Amino acid sequence: MGELEVPEEAYYGVQTQRALCNFPVSGHRQRPDFIRAYVQIKKAAALANMELGALDRDRGNAIVAAADEVLAGLTGRYSDQFPVDIFQAGAGTSSNMNINEVLANRGLELMGRSRGDYDFLSPNDHVNMAQSTNDTFPTASCIAVIFAADRLLDVLSSLSNAFQEKEREFSRVSKSGRTHLMDAVPVTLGDEFGAYAAALSRASHRIQERRNDLLELPLGGTATGTGANTNPGYRELAILKLSELCNLPLRKADNSFETLQSRAQLSAFSGALKEVAIELIRIANDLRLLNAGPTTGISEIGLPSVQPGSSMMPGKYNPVMAECLDMIGFQIIGNDTAVTLAAQAGQLELNVMTPVITSNILESIDLLTSYLPIFQKRCVEGIQAHEERCKAYLEFNPILATFLTPKIGYLKAAEIANESLDRRLPVKDIAIVKGILSKEEADKLLKTEKLLKKN
Repeated sequence: MGELEVPEEAYYGVQTQRALCNFPVSGHRQRPDFIRAYVQIKKAAALANMELGALDRDRGNAIVAAADEVLAGLTGRYSDQFPVDIFQAGAGTSSNMNINEVLANRGLELMGRSRGDYDFLSPNDHVNMAQSTNDTFPTASCIAVIFAADRLLDVLSSLSNAFQEKEREFSRVSKSGRTHLMDAVPVTLGDEFGAYAAALSRASHRIQERRNDLLELPLGGTATGTGANTNPGYRELAILKLSELCNLPLRKADNSFETLQSRAQLSAFSGALKEVAIELIRIANDLRLLNAGPTTGISEIGLPSVQPGSSMMPGKYNPVMAECLDMIGFQIIGNDTAVTLAAQAGQLELNVMTPVITSNILESIDLLTSYLPIFQKRCVEGIQAHEERCKAYLEFNPILATFLTPKIGYLKAAEIANESLDRRLPVKDIAIVKGILSKEEADKLLKTEKLLKKN
């Protein structure tokens, strides 16, 4: 393909430089989790190939040492050595070669040789020995997602616990329930917040399940799943070494052909992220609705005022933390749509769309991991109950007539409910005035503790 100049200070080589020329797309590079996972694969492969006698110790140890340096310097010396755009050649060959070149050139330096002396230590023949982009890129994708998912699960657990704390705090705040956005039988404010905690816990469980599916790896399948150009025992040994390096119970694919063709497991993980995004959007919108006011909305809770809400209207405060969470949720749903389309775009022995799948999943995780702790601290933990407002709404809720039906039947209870609404009088008072119930009977049937009884 001819010659191409590479910056003198670069550890990457000409294949990386070609990718920079071909794909100046988004300006977004691969995330550190992905680079870290990929470098660990190269280290594991070198260790396995040395143990099997396929790679001599001098070259293998140089690759391992270079890998250790890069892993230690991803936020420092080597942070600018992985510039390939996330939108790139199908399957991720550019990213794989970028890492191969960096490790080869640094390995050459460690052996006292010049960068680019590939006849001695080659990005392809030595660093990429017994590997293909086709098995290493999805392997790196799975491990990177696992790394990121573990941090996300901690964040979601903390947020769920924060809602549980509000459940306890608001457990005695009685209020009107609402279905179809209309008055319904009572609940407590704590019931609502406990449901939010439970929803996040359930969604977290789905993420954990899908995360565990990613422990099954295609590494060792090389180009099409056959394991071409690998020594006997390489697949098992490379995955064992990688498991030790990553401290994860990784395992080889049950069917290496399937794990090259299909991205169903990554797509399923993205679906779990969409599930948690849907729940977060719903919760954020509930908080916005319950906070609406302060004089013309529901205003049963008060969200913390964290910044002025208007450049024009003084004293206005908006539910900005919940609004931001909505936007993040929308982005995650959009990312999942792209993942879904990419996952179904695989053809025959390979899905070449893995780079966009991986990038979108890692972006979604990063958005949640970055923002949810802030949302917890600056929104959830500071929510206040407007108890008097809750009590006032409940007192005049006509649907309390529901609790009279065991004694007077549905139709008579409906008459009382309608009259309560028309006259703006409590159900209890109307039932007593009309002689349907004595005061003692009304007190017993409409006692708050009875209304909130849970089976």
